[in-house]
Amino acid sequence: MSIIEQVIQQVPDYRHFMTVEELNTSSKRLKEQFPQSVDLFEVGRSTGGEPILCLKIGEGKKSALLYGFPHPNEPVGSVMLDYLSWRLAESKELREIFDFTWYIVKVADVDGAKLNEGWFKKPYSFRQYVYNYYRPAGNEQVEWSFPIEYKTLKFDKPAPETQALMNIIEQRPPSFIYSLHNAGFGGVYYYISEDAPLLYPIFEKAAKDRNVPLSLGEPEIPYMKQFHRAVFLMPTTVDAYDYYQKYADVDPATIIMNGDSSIGYAKRFNKDVFELVCEVPYYYDERVENTRSTKISRRKLVLEEIESSKTDMEDLMSIYEKLKNKIDTHTKFQDALEYFMESFKKSYYATLRWAQTAEELERNATVAEKFDNQISSKSYSLFKWGMMYRLIKSQRNKDRILLKTAKQIKQIIDSRIEMLQKRTKFNVIPVKKLVQIQLTAGLYSSLYTSLKK
Repeated sequence: MSIIEQVIQQVPDYRHFMTVEELNTSSKRLKEQFPQSVDLFEVGRSTGGEPILCLKIGEGKKSALLYGFPHPNEPVGSVMLDYLSWRLAESKELREIFDFTWYIVKVADVDGAKLNEGWFKKPYSFRQYVYNYYRPAGNEQVEWSFPIEYKTLKFDKPAPETQALMNIIEQRPPSFIYSLHNAGFGGVYYYISEDAPLLYPIFEKAAKDRNVPLSLGEPEIPYMKQFHRAVFLMPTTVDAYDYYQKYADVDPATIIMNGDSSIGYAKRFNKDVFELVCEVPYYYDERVENTRSTKISRRKLVLEEIESSKTDMEDLMSIYEKLKNKIDTHTKFQDALEYFMESFKKSYYATLRWAQTAEELERNATVAEKFDNQISSKSYSLFKWGMMYRLIKSQRNKDRILLKTAKQIKQIIDSRIEMLQKRTKFNVIPVKKLVQIQLTAGLYSSLYTSLKK
């Protein structure tokens, strides 16, 4: 068995996720135990003033940047990075396979990660996840606030957390980037920055070996370019701009409220950089990889889902308008909700026009596509309601209207969770399997990159 396969097989039986404090403590112990091969330094400060720590491991010719919590509700990668950092530090043989200098940021969004810690020790509970969920506004997200200037669009206000990653990219332009995202409900899928057929059998096998399905239903966004089953070209804000230019009747720059992704910025410093995202879910239903055709038009399902999302967002906005003058304590939940509401309003008509006219929607839907439109999407819509609930509960003001609204929202959330549980077989995936899938994809993508000329 190769050393890479040994490292994958020896992943511990993780049962939950690590807190920011636990991750930082582990990094400090690693530096103390392996001072010759490991350095630990502060690469920046979060919006709230917390240190963002970076491990530097090895002295290879090429540079690799790996970072966890690009979105703070996505903790799988931080556990994988913690494990990988120890294996790299312990094994000179492993380091020499790749010839990388590894820059590992386990927690890119420190403030946001801490706001999600309420569910990290109970990752098997969807209810716990919804009630302790937080995701920042798009223009404050680590992954989506890199600077960009394209046609009429200009974004030059990176979040402090993004600036920390920019510092690494600028000082040691990476050949390989691994942004450790993960999905919520669904199957495994991948984003890469170039067509890489050598990796596709490995990506499929990584999921299959752990009995976790691939996500073969609706792509995350309409303008995805697909390379292989569950493998897509890494999306950028340039792609989003071009999509809105085709389907919107206004300047795309008035719709897009965020910056670019990491790959767009990194290509400024190394045009040949290879980036990977491996999206693994917490929960799945076997229908997510069923490609059997149904008798229902895909367009009909997509249009119904868009209308359902519109109704749901209008309900949320209506409730927010009634209570926002009662808010006396500013929180990140408020910023996030206001951003997502505004973003939905700006993008709705372009999304609708795409759904009404796109040729790819003319055929009948598969079982997986039907499931994503009718069920998966309903699980994701719950998270905004969870943040609204957290916003109200975080107020000092105990106004009667706020208390009544909190109770109303709790009833909405609980009834929808109950509905999902009736319509869905919630298969909870062990954390160990998720770590192994991301580790497999990451190590072999690292090897692929290191061997490129």
